[in-house]
Amino acid sequence: MVNFEGDIQSAYDDVRSDKSETNWLLLNYPTEKDTLALAGTGKGGLAEFTDQLKDDQAAFGYLRIVVGNDELSQRAKFVLISWCGREVKVMRKAKLSVHIAEVKSIIKAIAIEIAASSKEDIRDEEVKKLLRKAMGANYDAQHK
Repeated sequence: MVNFEGDIQSAYDDVRSDKSETNWLLLNYPTEKDTLALAGTGKGGLAEFTDQLKDDQAAFGYLRIVVGNDELSQRAKFVLISWCGREVKVMRKAKLSVHIAEVKSIIKAIAIEIAASSKEDIRDEEVKKLLRKAMGANYDAQHK
């Protein structure tokens, strides 16, 4: 069982709100214990979020990304990222799959979920491509 520290619910609500500029939050393990803490939030999108990730870190991120097939179909979609850096210890890696279920008890609205161990796994264009695919019909051949 994972424990939660910080006002994660408020951060989640902030990312979800169309009235807020906050578009990501990061939960990480500040100690060896099974406690997830709110490590940060930001307004700089996926690029700013990925700057927070470290190879020796396990974390969960939640992002609001605006995507669409054209300027008239722009929608906010939400991404849950399970981050497991390449240098994360074996026991922490093993617990991530269990902890994701508990994270989802707070972070409920998700269009796509991505498991990443490298920043290359969460490049902007690839994430948007996955989101467009999740949106359903895509009549714009360049985004297939």
